[in-house]
This record gives sequence, structure tokens and C-alpha cells, in this order.
Amino acid sequence: MAAVYKSTAFMGVFVFTFVTLCLFPLPVAGITRHYKFDIKLQNVARLCHAKSIVTVNGQFPGPCVMVREGNQLSVKVVNHVPNNITIHWYGSSSLKHICPIQNGQSYVYKFRIVGQRGTLFWHAHISWLRATVYGPLIILPGLGVPYPFPKPYKEVPIIFGEWFNADTEAIISQALQTGAGPNVSDAYTINGHPGPFYNCSAKDTFKLKVKPGKTYLLHLINAALNDQLFFNPYSVKNLSPFKPNLPALSNTSFIANFANKLHGLATVHSPASVPQNVDKQFLFTVGLGTSQCWQNRTCQGPNGTKFAAAVNNVSFPMPTTALLQAHFFGKSHGVYKTDFPRELKIRFDYMGTPPNNTMVNNGTELLVLPFNTNVELIMQDTSILGAESHPLHLHGYNFFVVGQGFGNFDPQKDPNNFNLIDTVERNTVGVPAGGWVVILFVADNPGVWFMHCHIDAHQSWGLKMAWIVSDGDLPNQKLNPPPMIFPCRETLVREYFCSFQIQEAGSITYQIRNVYVTA
Repeated sequence: MAAVYKSTAFMGVFVFTFVTLCLFPLPVAGITRHYKFDIKLQNVARLCHAKSIVTVNGQFPGPCVMVREGNQLSVKVVNHVPNNITIHWYGSSSLKHICPIQNGQSYVYKFRIVGQRGTLFWHAHISWLRATVYGPLIILPGLGVPYPFPKPYKEVPIIFGEWFNADTEAIISQALQTGAGPNVSDAYTINGHPGPFYNCSAKDTFKLKVKPGKTYLLHLINAALNDQLFFNPYSVKNLSPFKPNLPALSNTSFIANFANKLHGLATVHSPASVPQNVDKQFLFTVGLGTSQCWQNRTCQGPNGTKFAAAVNNVSFPMPTTALLQAHFFGKSHGVYKTDFPRELKIRFDYMGTPPNNTMVNNGTELLVLPFNTNVELIMQDTSILGAESHPLHLHGYNFFVVGQGFGNFDPQKDPNNFNLIDTVERNTVGVPAGGWVVILFVADNPGVWFMHCHIDAHQSWGLKMAWIVSDGDLPNQKLNPPPMIFPCRETLVREYFCSFQIQEAGSITYQIRNVYVTA
């Protein structure tokens, strides 16, 4: 399904005056920075429309979290709303996912920032709650580590989002019940504000006040649910807000050409440890498709079907049992299978005439990797229901983007142009519309790790999969058992007859001996 562009008023928001986000004393390395997130309902008005939304500390967007590489981050999350909640932290590659924090419960996320710096963000990771529960995560260089450019006078996050007049949970629920595409948002926002070109928003504009001659570092973050957002810098003495000419939906070549020019620093302080050897290679097709409508019903997808999305033609339904729990306790039967296809059984011209059969398969199928495997993953867009760009996010890992292009990936020619020296390191990458991208990563973080499209509509339709990374031989290469303090009620974990030391899921350290554990 083709994406839909809404009002071009979005760019009218980009007016500069004063901002208080993230403008506080910079953190010192080696310390613990404490935050408290109260998940609460808050009445918020945009576009002359007031509604109660889920927020952190009553803020929309949520608070900016700023740490320095080497700091420990401790965030206590207290859930005051009826919805279950989890917070996903970009840049915390070693943090295992927990089960949801229920109403009235609290949980402390605690982890050290290692090998990460730059512009990241955090957001809710249940259903579509991240429409309002999100905020910047800015990681500064460690003490004594210089910026790779002149140090800016100030750093300001610019976080793009969307505003829905309707309840987002109702929007996705209706879409899944009818098989149709979800309704689009009513406005784009910058730091929560839609800007003067939207209805009732003349004064609802983000502004940043700047000093002449000073350098400002803008941390640009796209937290929108279902859209890619474009921006363009201008060199001017003064500029009044105006409606820009947005690029055509099919014009992705400009973006790809720009992305291909990006390189990593590959310096002593910012090394690019790109794997030079590949142990396992995979080809994943990503794209939209259809699935059968329910019996005796007519759905609103193509030809009476339901919209679906898939990786290697497998649409991923979420199980009722946590995958990590099932994996750790060896209880995978009836929860998941480990037969995820390493490539499509039947190859075709992914960018050519779509096949007659657009139906996807459904299955909670995972792919197992031995510990420390060097993985090369080729991700290929398909045009089955029209070519689209898919921002793929991998939990638990950073990866190196070594190549991308348009058309079908050519395994004979395209690897000759891979950048294995100073490529960029990321945790999310866009598979170009009508093209492909290749990433490399080392599977050295044991556990179960999701990889999914960050367009939430596509994720809701099943464009996701999960990797199981097996334990290594050394004690610090093994998956730890779940901690005793866990935000799940009346959940039988298991009986342990051995001793463990835990330093995960909240950095809680303890030992278990012959303990019957419940959480």
C-alpha cells in the first residue's frame, strides 16, 4: 500500500526561538544519572482538539535523557495508566527485554552506556503507545574524548512526531479488525508542536532562540509512527515559514545518493570494527502482501483480503508466551519454531511484475545463530503491493551498513562496491523503495532479539522476525536467567537447582540456590 502524504504544513513548524529540552549541565563520566518516568494520562490540546494521552511525567514529547559515554543510567518507571508499558532504549545493546510493567507497578531500568554515543531515542514498545510516549536519548562523548568536530555552543534535540486527533489504540484496533490500512495522522509535529500552518496552531510552534556566531548541534530524530520525514537546511539571513515542495513518493534516489556518501569516522576514539569475514549469509525479502479474510466476512484490503507484511514471505504473529522466556526454559513447543527461511524458496524478479499470489504465510518462526557468528544480511524490497522503503530496526545490536542500491541485489557484482573500511554503524537502516541494503554484525549478545520494520502499521501487519543467539562457552557469554525482581505478577518462572549471578534487566545482582522463583 502506498504511503500517503499529509499536509505540507509540517515544515512550517521549523521556526527558531527558545527551547528548554536537554539544555542542562552536561553529565560527568563514571557517575549514575537517575531519572523517574511517571507514566500518566494527561489532557493535551492540538489542532483545537483536546484529548487524554499517555505521557511520561505529563510531557509530550517525554523528557530528554542525556548521559555521557561511560555513565550508568538508572530510570525508574512507574505505571499509573491502565495500559501495560515497556520502554525500549536505543543504544542499550546488552539490555534484555522485560515483560510489561502493569498498572500500579514500577521497574528500574539500569545499564551502563558502553560503546555508544550520538543521537538516539527511547519510546514505548507496546502496541501504538509510542505515538505519545517517546523522547530523546543523547549520549555525549566520554570525558577526555573530543567531539569529531568543533564543540558546539549548545545541543538541541529536534524530534519529529505525529499527532492523531483520534485514539491511536482505537485506530490500529479498527485496522486489524477490518484488514484495511490504518487512518493517517492529522499533523506532523516538531518537539510536540504542529506549527502555524495547521488549524488552530498559529501559536503552537516550536521555536529556538539562537545567538549570532554560535554553533548549535541539532539532534534530528524521527519518532513518527508511520512516515518518513524530510528536511532541508537553508543558509539565509532571515526566513519566514513557508510550505515546502516535498519530494515525490517514488523519488528515493536522492536520499540513497546522500546516504551512500555517509562514512564512519574510523578513528582511535570512534573505530569502525567492520567484520572482514562472513560466517553466514542471508537474503531477506521485505514487503507488503495480503492474507485471507476471516470466514464469512469481507475485509477492506486488496480484493477483499487483509493487508499483511512479511519477511521472506513469513508474517510474524506475536505469541502469548514471551519468546525469551520460552527459549531460556526450553519451552518452545507451541510458542515458536526455529525454521525461519534463510531465503525465499522461490525467487522471482522482486522489482518486476508482481506474482499472481500475493498471500503471505503466517508463523512465529525464529532463526538460530551460534554465538559470535559474523552475519551478512541482504535485505531486498519487493514490489508485490508496490515498492516502499522499510526502516528495519534490530534489537540488541549495532550493525555496519556496507552497501545499498536499487533494483535486485546482484550477488556477483554488488559486493565489489561494499565499504568494509569506514562505513556507518547503526541500529536502524532503511531498505530503499525498489532496492536493497546489506548489513554486517557479530552475533555476540546471547538471547532472543527482534528485528522489525519501524513503520508501525507494517509491524502490526507482521513485518518482523526474531533471532536466537546461542550461548557461548565462557560464563560471560551465556544468557542469564530472569531476575527475581520482575514486573510480571503471578508468573511461574521455574525451579532452579544451581547458582547464578545476574547482572541484567535492571542490573540487579544476586544469587539463586534451590529457590522456587515467581515474579
